[in-house]
Amino acid sequence: MELEAAAILPTDAEQACLIGRVWNPEVSGPCVVVYRDGDLLDITPSFPTVRDLQEQTYPAAAVAQTTGPSLGSLAEILENSLEPTVNPDRPRLLAPVDLQAVKACGVTFAESLLERVIEEQAKGDAKQAERIREEVQSRIGSDLSQVKPGSEAALELKQLLIERKLWSQYLEVGIGPDPEVFSKAQPMASVGLGAWVGLHPISSWNNPEPEVVLAINSRAEIVGAMLGNDVNLRDVEGRSALLLGKAKDNNASCSLGPFLRLFDANFSLEDVKQAEVELEIIGPEGFRLDGSSSMNRISRSPEELTQATIGPHHQYPDGLVLFLGTMFAPTKDRDTPGEGFTHKVGDWVTIKTPRLGALSNQVALSPDCLPWTFGTADLMRNLARRGLLN
Repeated sequence: MELEAAAILPTDAEQACLIGRVWNPEVSGPCVVVYRDGDLLDITPSFPTVRDLQEQTYPAAAVAQTTGPSLGSLAEILENSLEPTVNPDRPRLLAPVDLQAVKACGVTFAESLLERVIEEQAKGDAKQAERIREEVQSRIGSDLSQVKPGSEAALELKQLLIERKLWSQYLEVGIGPDPEVFSKAQPMASVGLGAWVGLHPISSWNNPEPEVVLAINSRAEIVGAMLGNDVNLRDVEGRSALLLGKAKDNNASCSLGPFLRLFDANFSLEDVKQAEVELEIIGPEGFRLDGSSSMNRISRSPEELTQATIGPHHQYPDGLVLFLGTMFAPTKDRDTPGEGFTHKVGDWVTIKTPRLGALSNQVALSPDCLPWTFGTADLMRNLARRGLLN
């Protein structure tokens, strides 16, 4: 696999405000960059962190008035961003966020809602999934997208399903009044384009979760969006929802990028709501899986999910990024008929949509991925040495 600038950039990249982070070996730390005319310009002296940029009154306008030296062309830096061939003496891409909390919403699409119910019923056993899928769909139906969460119709459906002994904790957050919001990763722990994404080695049933991810500042203002892979262990979560942390938060299990696209006159939240997101998986044995879905099928609006996450009940002084939930739960058989999809080490996963670009990562086991060693304290010390902290 090769990473090419034309393939990973939004189709209107020259009109987009694209923010990223680059590891710069000359300063032994990360730089905040903006994409302009094929180059990545270092704007760290103006915005030491992406968090600082998000906190601006009009982030895209602030960036438009800022420039800086080039760290290299996007093509050159992409060439050195592909694990395991990264040269530590050259710049490479990182995830485009730093101090922000990394939160995620679950069960926000009817398609993935049913798969969560199936996981629960199967207790994490992929061999049981196909039989249970047929049973659940015959009794509940396959289209819950017309049910407004928290509505009177949803409450009536809940009561009916309870009477039929089909109620599930996933249906509770899928059509009940309160959405599921959980912590996906620690600040500074996400990986970027080209990095390996990790699976916990105990898992034998897992999948990518391609999602649109919002950037939200401390004032609960949505200021931009990016793509994300919320790598998920279906067998672990299926055994018990109380294992969600183990299923979701492992080394290199959160990928973000390729860039954070800030809202401006050319791109807004309305564009996010209409995004068509594509998923492509290419396996080392020649297996291929393709899928696509639309953000307009989401059961709760991005604004609703944001309000459920940040507000008088919960503050985030460094802002946050919020995964909006996956519209995919791959079920195509890979090896054994009836057992559906699971990852293999070496899989290439690409998530793309025209206005946000493409995020590509190769699958590995978490212990084999680069360990997370550069945290918040390291960032603060590094910026202080560079004279960038006020």
